[in-house]
Amino acid sequence: MPDAHDYNAMLRVAIDEARRGLAEGGIPIGAALFTAQGVLLGSGHNRRIQENDPSIHAETDAFRKAGRQRGYRDTVMVTTLAPCWYCSGLVRQFGIGTVVIGESVNFPGGIAWLRENGVVVLDLASPECVEMMRDYISRNPAIWSEDIGQE
Repeated sequence: MPDAHDYNAMLRVAIDEARRGLAEGGIPIGAALFTAQGVLLGSGHNRRIQENDPSIHAETDAFRKAGRQRGYRDTVMVTTLAPCWYCSGLVRQFGIGTVVIGESVNFPGGIAWLRENGVVVLDLASPECVEMMRDYISRNPAIWSEDIGQE
């Protein structure tokens, strides 16, 4: 179990999920939902390509696998890439208090909107996350261009 403030250890869970998705032939984006104390509730990865389902983003996969919680204010959503509007909406809808992002270079997502609405957003600017996504985009420009704005 990672320390409550060991965001790099939490990010490692999301990175492992992203790599799992890439190995399955999908987009390498991973996420995990933790308690404020660092207990993993659920993790997942983007499976839109694998399952031909546009709603299975990494954050929604992790959220679903976490199961129903009594509340979400004290949870931490960790994701390898800045969350899109859909996933940012999930964070707001359920009141997730903190979002930890691996990177926002390749996709800026809804970071500003989340912050404006009181969500604590930490961008770790992980070189590993930046490189993983940059490599995927350069190898799969058609897939990324049709999906941009959806993740």
